[in-house]
Amino acid sequence: MLDTLLREAHMASTFFLCGLIWCIQLVHYPSFRFVHHDRFVEFERFHTRAITWIAGPAMLLELLTALLLLGLLSPGWDILNVASVATIWVSTGLLSVPCHTALAKGFDAAIIDRLVQSNWPRTIVWSLRALAWICFAAS
Repeated sequence: MLDTLLREAHMASTFFLCGLIWCIQLVHYPSFRFVHHDRFVEFERFHTRAITWIAGPAMLLELLTALLLLGLLSPGWDILNVASVATIWVSTGLLSVPCHTALAKGFDAAIIDRLVQSNWPRTIVWSLRALAWICFAAS
């Protein structure tokens, strides 16, 4: 019963984050180029604060449930599951956060381009995770 609840919470967070990252990747981050330079710092501050309230709890839920599912899933799948979540966290910390830190100082088209490009690994990993969970649930 508990493992079913953990699995469902984990899959829900993964699916939610997969949809969110695609929206961010294709719409939100590219829209940074259209924010007036005089208001960009204020916009970046708003974005960082607001997106943290949306993505943060879901990412924490995904990480926590991945760790709690260790040993409850098929052998090897649990390790791959945690490793892919860790990959997303590392990518966030090493690629996305530094871009946002730089953008907090002001508009920079090159950094916006780097943010969009460096977000692809997270987008791909979350997409693969969602696909893998669909396959796992179907088996």
